[in-house]
Order: sequence, then C-alpha cells, then structure tokens
Amino acid sequence: MAVRTEGTPCWVDAQLPDLEAGKRFYGELFGWTFDPERDEALLDGRRVAGLLPKRDGRMPTTWTLYLATQNAGTLATRIKAAGGQMVMEPYPVGPFGVLALAADPGGAVFGLRQSGGDDGFETVGRPGSFCWMEVYTRRPEAVDTFYATVFGYLGRQADADEEGRDAGFDYRVWSPPGSRPGDDSAFGGRAVITDDFPAEMPGHFLVYFAVHDCDEACAITVRLGGRVATPAFDTPHGRIAVLHDNQGARFAVLSEPTG
Repeated sequence: MAVRTEGTPCWVDAQLPDLEAGKRFYGELFGWTFDPERDEALLDGRRVAGLLPKRDGRMPTTWTLYLATQNAGTLATRIKAAGGQMVMEPYPVGPFGVLALAADPGGAVFGLRQSGGDDGFETVGRPGSFCWMEVYTRRPEAVDTFYATVFGYLGRQADADEEGRDAGFDYRVWSPPGSRPGDDSAFGGRAVITDDFPAEMPGHFLVYFAVHDCDEACAITVRLGGRVATPAFDTPHGRIAVLHDNQGARFAVLSEPTG
C-alpha cells in the first residue's frame, strides 16, 4: 500500500438521496461500474470514487473531498489550533481506516482519511477519474495560512496574464510539501468567491473529474437530468465546465488541451 503525502487528495464521495439514480447518472457520464458489495465506483475495475445513500436529509447533497493523513487524531488537533474546526471527530471505519470531517476558517468542509486496508484512489488523472480540486473562499488570506500551517502546502500565485484573466484575478496553486511549486507538482488551488457568485454561497471545495470532451459531458449531464452551472470555457490548462448532477451535487469536468 503506497503512503500518500499528508494533505494530498486521496478520495472523493457523494451521499445521494437516490443511490440507484446516481449510479445510472455517473455510470453513463463517466463510464463507471459499481462494486456490488461496497459503495464504490470503478473505472476499468479500479477504484475512483464512492457513491453512498444519504442517511440524513438535513445534510446537503454534495461531493466531499478527502485529504490523506497518517494520523487523523494528531491532524485534528493541528486543524483546531490553526483556526479550523472539526465537524466530525476521527472515527474508525473498518478496512477504510479512520475518517473525519473538518472545516477551514472560511467554512469549506473537507474529509480526512487515515489509510486502512485499502487506500482510496486506484487511478486519477484519466477520463472518468478525479483530476483536480479547488477551495472557494471569501477569506483567502486566512485560508492560505491555514493550509500552509496544517498541511505544509506550497503556494504559487497564478499569473493573471498567463491565465487570460483580469488584473484582479486571485488564484493560488498548491503543491505538496517537499516538492517544487509549479504545474508539474500541483494538485489543486484556492479561488475566491467574488460578487459573481450568489451572496449566500458558502466556502466550499469543488471536485474536478477528467473527461475526453467537456462539451459532450455537458450535453450528457443535461440529457440525464442534471444541469450546467458554468458553461464550458477554455483555459490554458484545458476546457472546463461546472455541473450539477440529477440530484444537485456540484462538480466540475476538465478536458485537457489538444494539440
């Protein structure tokens, strides 16, 4: 079992009101199949995500990102000392190790996953699997300090001109500790919730899945009863769209540049 660098993405899951409808949606969109004995999605037989029945109707229908840790209890202490909070203290889950839920100073909720008998993702970065994460916040300075303190993230401020954005563009690209900050090592970033977003939108994580064709993914989503939140647009890193599935869970898709 590979040891993952602490703080790097190691799993995603969604709790859905109608699990079978969710399987049909993501099965057609991403080509997933499903382990009949476990709440896991597979791509060519390899673990890529979890789909679970929603047990509490008061909780939002959303994708949750999990960050790797070797000791969830010690990490929970660091999170609280750095200005975050524990939404759910660490608890054992058999072969899945130890899980927990935390929130950063901007309110974005994320999971912790202490490795068990199986170690989260078996494949990433290929169409139909996880490829990127973003933290959206209204408190960028506090959030940048939090993740650098708790996980040792190495940040690089994105260049607005290189990204084709306005001068006020504020985006921080994260690389794991021990790496050289840059696109080759980056696994996610921090974005700011601007006035372009609804006033009631809280801090949150956005999970990205790779796809062959971003526009086709949008069309399939709509046909299956989901909706397009942000229409497909081009970036230097590929074509991106933000979608909602047929039960409201928000996620993004990315097709890499061609040529």
